[in-house]
This record gives sequence, C-alpha cells and structure tokens, in this order.
Amino acid sequence: MVPGGILFPMLSDPEGKIGTLWGVFDPIQKRNLRGRFLIDPRGILQSIEVLGEAIGRSVPEALRQLKALQHFEKTGERLPCGWQPGKPTLPQTEGSPKELSGRIWEIWTPRNAF
Repeated sequence: MVPGGILFPMLSDPEGKIGTLWGVFDPIQKRNLRGRFLIDPRGILQSIEVLGEAIGRSVPEALRQLKALQHFEKTGERLPCGWQPGKPTLPQTEGSPKELSGRIWEIWTPRNAF
C-alpha cells in the first residue's frame, strides 16, 4: 500500500490472540478493532488508539506522536497537547513530572498546539 514499504513494524493478528490480550478483539465478529499501540524502546506502552470501523485513522497524528516520543527520549522534555516539532515544550522538572500537574496553564496556551 505504501511505495517502498512502511518505516515501522506492523503486526497482523488473524486469530485474535494478541487482540484478546490487549482488549481489542471482538469475539462476535471474530476480528480485532483497528488499533495502534505505540511502545517505547523499553517495551512500555506510551499511546493507544482504537477506532470503530466508521472512523478513519490519522497517519499525521500517529507520526506526530512517534516524533513526540522520540523527542522525549532524546531530550527528556515533556510535550503538551498538539505538540509539533519546533514548538515549545514543557520544562523539565526536578523529581516527579507531577510537579506540573494543574500548573500547565502557567506556561502553555492552547494556541501553541495549533
């Protein structure tokens, strides 16, 4: 479907074994819901998107999330809603990232996301 192939691994699960583990297998229709799971290099799940068949997927959003995860892995900077490469990031915090909880509005405005 993509000239030259895709640049990331994809998985097929025709028997629904993995879909059952992740909670996306529909046993009545005997198929998985369409889903995307972004897993970091340590094997930690960072993002999930599961869509019904009436809703199309967004490749730009999947790529944005992948770029955000790569940026975080490289810099340790946390990335707010709608972050795009080159846009402001959230400052690194000493200790727990929860220190920013409830205070994001002090440094981030919605216009930064669009």
